[in-house]
Amino acid sequence: MSMSGEYLRATAAELARATQDPDWALDFVEEVQDAEEETEPAPAEARHFSTHKTWDMLRFLLARAEFPVNVIHGEEPFAEDEDWGYGPPRCLRPERIRLAAEALRTTSYAKLISGVDPAELTRAEVYPLGWSELSSLEWGRPWYDGLTQFFEAAARADDAMLVWLD
Repeated sequence: MSMSGEYLRATAAELARATQDPDWALDFVEEVQDAEEETEPAPAEARHFSTHKTWDMLRFLLARAEFPVNVIHGEEPFAEDEDWGYGPPRCLRPERIRLAAEALRTTSYAKLISGVDPAELTRAEVYPLGWSELSSLEWGRPWYDGLTQFFEAAARADDAMLVWLD
């Protein structure tokens, strides 16, 4: 079993309902995931996005770059008594989405990995381990690019986001 970083774009009304009814939110997430599993929309068109197992690598790189928004774990609890896989879900409000989208857009992946020695990730025990070669840093590039597109689309729509590890 593996851990994956998960995201769901939510309108203001959906976020309000999710915070009032976390059970509804989990059902809603599953409905969107099931629907998009069949159609596989591009990140800019999707309501759900996953960074799969790259979530911790991206967390490490973004923290190292002093990224202004916690896009990996979310920033605001909304269902503290719930467990959506590996702990409770969190959310990001639209103003934080806009800030994150701008920061993602202006922080290239090349900049994120510049000067990083894979041994740093190994020492920090970054999931899923196996950081023995410089080329292993390239593994996160497509997920970072997709995350950037996903956040940009959410910012344009003035959406919030539900964030969790599953």
